Amino acid sequence: MISLRSISKSFGLTTALSDVSLEVATGEIFGVVGQSGAGKSTLIRTANLLERPDSGTVIVDGVELTALNERDLRASRQRIGMVFQHFNLLSSRTVQSNVELALEIAGQPRGTRRLRAGEILELVGLGDKAKAYPSQLSGGQKQRVGIARSLASNPTVLLSDEATSALDPETTRSILDLVANLNKELGLTVLLITHEMDVVKAICSSAALLEKGRVVESGTLVDLISTPGSRLAHDLFPLGPVPDRPGSTIIDITFSGGSADRPVIAQLVRDHQLEVSILGAVIETIGGNQAGRTRLELPGSAADREAAIADLRESGLLVEIVGGAA
Repeated sequence: MISLRSISKSFGLTTALSDVSLEVATGEIFGVVGQSGAGKSTLIRTANLLERPDSGTVIVDGVELTALNERDLRASRQRIGMVFQHFNLLSSRTVQSNVELALEIAGQPRGTRRLRAGEILELVGLGDKAKAYPSQLSGGQKQRVGIARSLASNPTVLLSDEATSALDPETTRSILDLVANLNKELGLTVLLITHEMDVVKAICSSAALLEKGRVVESGTLVDLISTPGSRLAHDLFPLGPVPDRPGSTIIDITFSGGSADRPVIAQLVRDHQLEVSILGAVIETIGGNQAGRTRLELPGSAADREAAIADLRESGLLVEIVGGAA
């Protein structure tokens, strides 16, 4: 649905994006994660050519946007909705009028605009706020208006530029639930950028890590969780600093799918007579499945520890040695 191929973009001497490629499948919610200055906002603005890349190709819903003239590009953008961090609502317009704006610009008749705006406001839970002004709304309600406005032209793609970063945790959760529901009900393909891993955990099925304008890691969350050394996977399950335990081996075991409820510690005690210590554990629901990471301290002889780790790996678990003796 969204294909960014070898995208590069510079502003003067500053390189914002360097040979970035991403593939977002139809109907999925794809998150791009990175710190401030990583190039996230530039990346998402290339997806609808608000920022035209210096090189590379942008294809959305089968249309190569980078090959279009300005008139055809404006028409194609009608199929791409965008939600911004700071709402960008017009204070002089009512909620209804803000939602109608895109349709007004597109030349839709007044009756069509009113009907569509009413439908979308009901969908985002603001049917009773049509005549209100932005100053009368909470931050979460303003963002719902922004989402409604982005959906007015019935797009197939929704781009979200840090849409929840200005909101409190409870409101953020409600907006993420709304986006997830819209993804299911309308079949929207969603590309969002964020610096918060909680957003990725909450609604994304795939993610990419952007760093200094480059994609350093990308894939489905299910695949990333089972990839040794994945930085995204480690950020999904933070366990903190590794303690110093001389004479022991500290391991992280990653669980996903059917392995999440396996009696691993009981197995180690039974089969290897090791007095295992639990140093930390995180369990989350990722992509609809339970997954997590447990940090264990394995005491005993080097031979016993090696045998225990080998058995865990042979049983299909992802085991990483993160501290102590190997």
